[in-house]
Amino acid sequence: MARWRIPGAAALVCALATSAAAENIKVRVGVIPVIGAAPLFVADKEGWLREAGLDLSVATFESGPNIIQAAASGNIDVYVAGVAPVAAGRAKGVDLRVVAATAVDENVLVAGAKLKSFFKAGVKPAEAFAKFHKDVGRPAKIATQPPGSVPAANLQYWLRDVTHADLSDVEIVSIGIDATQQALLADAVDGATVREPTLTIIQQRNPKIGLLAKGSELFPGQPGTVVAVSAAFLERHSDAVQAIVGGVVRAVEELQKTPDRAAPHVEAALSKGIVDGATIRKSLSSPAVHFVVDPQAITESTKALLAYQVTLGAVPQAPPVDGLFDRRFYEKAVKR
Repeated sequence: MARWRIPGAAALVCALATSAAAENIKVRVGVIPVIGAAPLFVADKEGWLREAGLDLSVATFESGPNIIQAAASGNIDVYVAGVAPVAAGRAKGVDLRVVAATAVDENVLVAGAKLKSFFKAGVKPAEAFAKFHKDVGRPAKIATQPPGSVPAANLQYWLRDVTHADLSDVEIVSIGIDATQQALLADAVDGATVREPTLTIIQQRNPKIGLLAKGSELFPGQPGTVVAVSAAFLERHSDAVQAIVGGVVRAVEELQKTPDRAAPHVEAALSKGIVDGATIRKSLSSPAVHFVVDPQAITESTKALLAYQVTLGAVPQAPPVDGLFDRRFYEKAVKR
């Protein structure tokens, strides 16, 4: 009898293993490598998503619009970047639904030593830019991400509507995140919109780089990174979407309560051995980091941002937010 039971048991184990493997869901994620995406990295590295049967394949991109292009080609299931490109993409038929926020007020404006020296107490920003232009003989070069991105809109809002700067005194340079960091450290640009961990990295390498405007100053209630899923993926794998949102909720709790535990996961995802753990840990406590998960928290500010994109000519009309946010997964996650 034993000789028959052993093969039978082995066959059963193999069958179960094969069944479990078959149930693993491949999830193709497109992400901008910033601290705002940390909740997803933590949820993944802690193993919570694997426990739910999810097998993540993560690709990094330089901007949200680039991820939208990948989603339009059917190569991305989950988008982790700024909210504005999601809305713009939906208006063009790329059906993504925001199921969670991750952070707000991420983008800040920094300046190198030369430009920063013109921003003195009692001097209005518009006056500082004008004097820089006159004294240096050229407009101040400010790097940001491409038009249509959240950072680009934030910078334009601050220049036009907050400081009322003469736009002839500023030259906006549209480049990617890595190129922005390199350009600022090489003095190829005078200032830039950055997020963490770039802010901490550049200030450590060059302490003369200073903060010109915080996130909430660039755009009121500045909506930041979100987690959005394709409609097709959501329809096929709603349980997987629930697991992702639940993991993000748990990860934000960990990032807020025990950041030292979360830091190595963020370091592994973002630095790839280039940035040390202490830098990542410091960036998690930066004034440019505010973790928020509830999509409702960014609904109104998203409407305002989208309306401003029309003013900039980035889109012909503000994409409707109807159907953009799907809060049911968040609601279920926080009730558990």
